[in-house]
Amino acid sequence: MQVTETLKDGLKRGYTITLTAAELETKVTEKLVEAQPEIEMKGFRKGKVPMALLRKQYGQRLMGEAMQDAIDGAMKDHFEATGDRPAMQPKVEMQDGETWKEGDDVTVSMSYDALPEIPELDASAVTLERLVVKADEASVTEALENLAKSSQDFEPRKKTAASQDGDQVVIDFLGKVDGEAFEGGAAEDYPLVLGSGSFIPGFEEQLVGVKAGDEKNVTVTFPAEYGAAHLAGKDAVFECKIKEVKAPKAAEINDELAKKFGADDLDALKAQISERLESEYKGAARAVLKRALLDQLDGLVTFDLPEALVEAEAGQIAHQLWHEENPEVHDHNHGHVEVTDEHKALAVRRVRLGLLLAEIGRKEKIEVTDAEMTQAVLAQARQYPGQERAFFEFVQKNAQVQQQLRAPIFEDKVVDFIVAGAKVTDKEIGKDDLQKAIEALDEI
Repeated sequence: MQVTETLKDGLKRGYTITLTAAELETKVTEKLVEAQPEIEMKGFRKGKVPMALLRKQYGQRLMGEAMQDAIDGAMKDHFEATGDRPAMQPKVEMQDGETWKEGDDVTVSMSYDALPEIPELDASAVTLERLVVKADEASVTEALENLAKSSQDFEPRKKTAASQDGDQVVIDFLGKVDGEAFEGGAAEDYPLVLGSGSFIPGFEEQLVGVKAGDEKNVTVTFPAEYGAAHLAGKDAVFECKIKEVKAPKAAEINDELAKKFGADDLDALKAQISERLESEYKGAARAVLKRALLDQLDGLVTFDLPEALVEAEAGQIAHQLWHEENPEVHDHNHGHVEVTDEHKALAVRRVRLGLLLAEIGRKEKIEVTDAEMTQAVLAQARQYPGQERAFFEFVQKNAQVQQQLRAPIFEDKVVDFIVAGAKVTDKEIGKDDLQKAIEALDEI
């Protein structure tokens, strides 16, 4: 086996790997000898089939396997000897593939972009400001009022009072299409909150202004995509009798409200709300801190980047942004998406930071634990109620999905490691200033 360097330019590498016909023949023979004891063939006892017959029967197939094994072994030895780590899967092509015949030497070309040497990061050179937001009384009160509103009840209006948006009307209704009642189109004493959007579009709006005792025909058109095919797109008339009109009444903010949300009393509920708010603020502040860290890292460490990685990342960015601008297109059956200088600049940043974080994680032996992966899968599975088991099985069988779940966990652990060694000062601000800082992230 002979490996010859053909290209070494920056991070670009090129080699030819030559496997002589004799070496290939030896490997095929080794495979035949290894398989012979288990092979049965008509007219011969198991393990007693002559080598010449085995070669005639299986030699062609084993030739390909032997060739692949030899090339894979040569590549493995090469990377161990040189210390190179390819940025992407090496490109391997057989030379003279169309004219090659048994008895010829095998020559393949191998090319790849090597991962660069990444300088050590001095975390102490990183200076960061961590935003701290406390849950003030006004925020807790606002949250309590929202809880009270979500727990609202309804109390009867005067019989002469007309319904308003947000009121609850208690109705009997009978729906008809082409003059005929249809299944599921009738109910009695149905409590409908106007503006809730729970009925067919246009229905609730027509009941604003009705009074108890009124009768009103509501005319609507079923949506074209309505679940019941026999009603989809059809005009319908609902004969409605208004039995009662009720106004919304927010629940009182007291111990009873607290108990509805699992707290012992109002003070306990306030403490829970304060803790939840501060947890939300902490998560938002971490996003701001992480962006500031990545911005500094982008300028602190410089090194050559593999062109293939940058080009691939720029293409993905361009494709992703194209779909965001064309949300009506859900597949990939569209024309070529042009990669701009802006896409390339963003790709350079992402690749540089990605390689830097990966190298820090590798050197520091930072790993994603099984427990952390399980939590990530559980969080994703909650998006598929009733299909959690199927989702777990899907993830177990799909290495790419596992990597998509593992990558952000790994990145956050590396970020935490760097922050732990950086110079960090806390700055207490209000929630409005935090919101502005979060909005600024989307503007960059």
